[in-house]
Amino acid sequence: MTTPSRTGRGRGRDDRPGAERRPGGDPLPRRGRLLRLGVARDTSAVRHLVTFLVVSVATVLVTRFLLAASGYPQVGGGGLHVAHVLWGGLGMALAVVVLLSWVGPVLRSLGAVLGGVGFGLFVDEIGKFVTSDNDYFYAPTAALIYAVVVVLVLLVEALHGRRAHHPAEYLAVATDRAVAGVAGGFTDADRAEARSLVERGRGEPGADEVAALVEAVPRDDEVVPDPVRGLVRRAASWCAGALEHRWAAVVVVVAVLGTAAGALVVGLRVVRGDVDVPTWVGAGILAAVAGTVACVVAGLLVGAGDHRAGAVWVRRGVLVSLLVTQLLAFRAVQWVAVAGLVVDLAVLAALGVALGRDDERRAERPGRGRREDAAPRS
Repeated sequence: MTTPSRTGRGRGRDDRPGAERRPGGDPLPRRGRLLRLGVARDTSAVRHLVTFLVVSVATVLVTRFLLAASGYPQVGGGGLHVAHVLWGGLGMALAVVVLLSWVGPVLRSLGAVLGGVGFGLFVDEIGKFVTSDNDYFYAPTAALIYAVVVVLVLLVEALHGRRAHHPAEYLAVATDRAVAGVAGGFTDADRAEARSLVERGRGEPGADEVAALVEAVPRDDEVVPDPVRGLVRRAASWCAGALEHRWAAVVVVVAVLGTAAGALVVGLRVVRGDVDVPTWVGAGILAAVAGTVACVVAGLLVGAGDHRAGAVWVRRGVLVSLLVTQLLAFRAVQWVAVAGLVVDLAVLAALGVALGRDDERRAERPGRGRREDAAPRS
C-alpha cells in the first residue's frame, strides 16, 4: 500500500523495494549507475564537442599551410627546438584551467576552442611520435590524424547519440543553467531555455524546486558573448531555410555523388599503381565508393514515397564515405583529400538539420508525444 508523501505530493515518489530513500526528500527512482553517481550528460555537449573537433582539424590545416608557406622554420637555437606540440599542450592546459575554474555553462565554448587549438597543434606532430627518426613528414600522417578524429567522433556518437536523455539529465542541465543565472541574471531567451529543460525533467525529485529557482533568477539583458553558439544558430537557420527549396535535394545528391566520383578516381589511380601506396588502399576506396553510391540509389528509390527515409539512406552513404572512403583517401593522396572531407561534412550537417526539423514537426502533430531525446536548441 502506498504511503502518502509528507508534502502531499506524489510527484517523483517511488515506493518500490528497489528505490533508495534519502533523508529530507522523496526516494530516488531506479536509474542507471552513472546517474546514481551524479554523472549527467549536458544537452549542449554535442555542440561543444563538435566545436572542439572542428577547431582541432582547422588548426592542423592552418598549421600545415603556414609552415609550408614559411619554409618550415624552427623556433629555438643552440641545439634546441621548441616544437608546436608544446604549444598544443599549453592550449589544452589552458582549456582545463578555464573549465575547472568557473561554475555554470558560460565559458564552455571558450574551453572547447582552446582545447581544440591545443589538440590540433598536438596531433599535428603525430608523425614524430610514431616514427623512430621523428619524421614530421611521415606519409601516413594525414590518415593517422583523420583516424584519430574519426575515433573521437564515434566516441561522441556513443556517448550522446545512442541513448535518449533521462528526465533527470534535463533537470540537472536546467540547474546548471540556473547557476549562471544566479550570478549574472537571465535574458528572456535563457529563461525560456531553462523552462523548457525543467518541463522535460518534470516528475523527477526536485523538479518543482528547480522550476522555482529558474523563475527566481533576476532578469538581465547583458550576456557573455558566445560567437560559437551564435554561429551555430545562424548556420542552422540558413541551412534549414535552404533545405525548404526543392533544389536542395538535388544539390545534396550531386554533392555526395561528386565526392564519390573524386574518390573513385583516386582509387583507380592507386589500383593502377600511379600512387605509391598499397593496392589494398585503392581496393578499399573502390568498395566504399560502391557502398556510398548504393546508399544514394536506395535513398532516391525510397525517397519517392518517403522523403525522410530517403534522407536517412543518403546520410548512411555519407557516413560510409566519412568513415571509410575519406580515411583511405587521406592515406593515398594525403591533404588533397580535404576537399572531399569538407563536402561530406557539409552534407552530413545539412541532413542532420533536415532530419531534426522533421522530428520537430512530427512531435508537434496532434496526438503525438514529444520526443524525449529532443533537447532544446542551444
